[in-house]
Amino acid sequence: MVRTIERLPKRQRHQLLTGLIEDNPFITDQELTRQLKVSIQTVRLDRLELGIPELRERMKLMAERSYDAVRSLPLHEVIGDIVDLQLDHSGISIFEIKEEHVFSRTGIARGHHVFAQANSLAVAVINDEIALTATADIRFVRSVKLGEKCIAKAYVRSGGRSKAKVEVCSYVGDELVFQGHFVIYRSAGESGIEGGMDGADRN
Repeated sequence: MVRTIERLPKRQRHQLLTGLIEDNPFITDQELTRQLKVSIQTVRLDRLELGIPELRERMKLMAERSYDAVRSLPLHEVIGDIVDLQLDHSGISIFEIKEEHVFSRTGIARGHHVFAQANSLAVAVINDEIALTATADIRFVRSVKLGEKCIAKAYVRSGGRSKAKVEVCSYVGDELVFQGHFVIYRSAGESGIEGGMDGADRN
């Protein structure tokens, strides 16, 4: 199977590779290898010929693009690197799972790190100086492992003066690993944040 696809005309292979990266700018060379059924060397050479930078450089370029500034919490309190943010609409962050995030025996990420990335992005996407998590309905779809990059995508599904509903889906490659539905209270509706809501988790 590998040989068959490697024998495809280079132009056709380049078109496939370009399309995959356009669909998912965060795809790794290893994932391209699996999807194209070619060697890692072939993927890297194809990228060089096409002038497509490696994943780390693509992430840096996306982060340098102009996007809305986070208002609801200091940027250093956001878990993961924000690469796109449209306040009260949507946001994307990337979080690489490192040694300090996993159980030493299994190499599996501790759940609270995956949750923290999603929760802090749900707060960051809110266009208000104060935003607090009120409730979270979450689902861990599969374990995230050491070395994997978790891509969280947040969407504001509904909003009002006092609260907003934010959906966050986290992926490794194209595979869903976490899903959460958050209700975020905002300072515009401070009168509704009573009975302990001030203690809600911010990140």
